[in-house]
Amino acid sequence: MTSEITSKIPVSLVLAFSLVLFFSCKNDKQHNTVKTEEIHFTKDGELQLFSADSTLTKKIDIEIADNEYKIQTGLMYRTSMKENRGMLFIFDEEKPRYFYMKNTNIPLDIIYLDAAKKIVSIKPDAEPFNEASIPSDLPAQYVLEINAGMAEKWGLKTGDFITFKRNN
Repeated sequence: MTSEITSKIPVSLVLAFSLVLFFSCKNDKQHNTVKTEEIHFTKDGELQLFSADSTLTKKIDIEIADNEYKIQTGLMYRTSMKENRGMLFIFDEEKPRYFYMKNTNIPLDIIYLDAAKKIVSIKPDAEPFNEASIPSDLPAQYVLEINAGMAEKWGLKTGDFITFKRNN
């Protein structure tokens, strides 16, 4: 029965229908592209970095990541960050931490801090888009991300510490 119906449909009609379907699908793909907007810095507070002997090393403006969405997104999709800025991740507890650079366009120094806000490890120059795990050397409750090279430039080392205050 199927062969009888098919033989009665003109080849030109089948060809015309196929072309309409092809171009219709092609146009749908063009309209379904996802456009991401660049996320801009929002100053949530100020952070001070101190050497182990309590000498002020640097003051920076920070964004704070303290909920699930902000922690998961971090600095993803950013194309740049000014030298005097960073992102501070705040967790509920101190434990081993692992970060990665998925969807992160800029190289970063990742600084892990314990519950007392002392630096326990510095992972310099994390490579953009690299999804390999970047673990803390010791348990951490805070993580500070800054532009790659800043930890060395500012002379940061384990045992140094931070203080920060949130905007009102």
